[in-house]
Amino acid sequence: MDTRVQKIPGPDHPITIEHDPVRVVVRLGDKVVAYSADPLILQEANYPPVYYIPRKDVDMALLERTEHKTYCPYKGEASYYSIPSGGGRSVNAVWSYESPYEAVAEIREHLAFYPDRVDSIEIITASVTA
Repeated sequence: MDTRVQKIPGPDHPITIEHDPVRVVVRLGDKVVAYSADPLILQEANYPPVYYIPRKDVDMALLERTEHKTYCPYKGEASYYSIPSGGGRSVNAVWSYESPYEAVAEIREHLAFYPDRVDSIEIITASVTA
């Protein structure tokens, strides 16, 4: 039986999830680990915003699932992946809520990256032409 507390986002702990009209490129060494023109941006309370990239836009062959798991009472249980080519720095560099709570269901089938465990997370804004 799971005895973990589940909390619902609200005024005391807001969470918003939106499609962001940018491109996100995640690089490690000479590899593009992820490239997406369809990322979600999750803003939770006072934490920095996090880009969640659709699984289809991530080179899953570069990742290796680990046994590491964490729990967020607002989102659920996170599973982790390492990027072996990054060595020790890239252990558990990527996380995913594979069965997120209903309040954040949009992040299912998406992955997020720790910025300090990859070489770069580049945000490319769409250029506007007149």
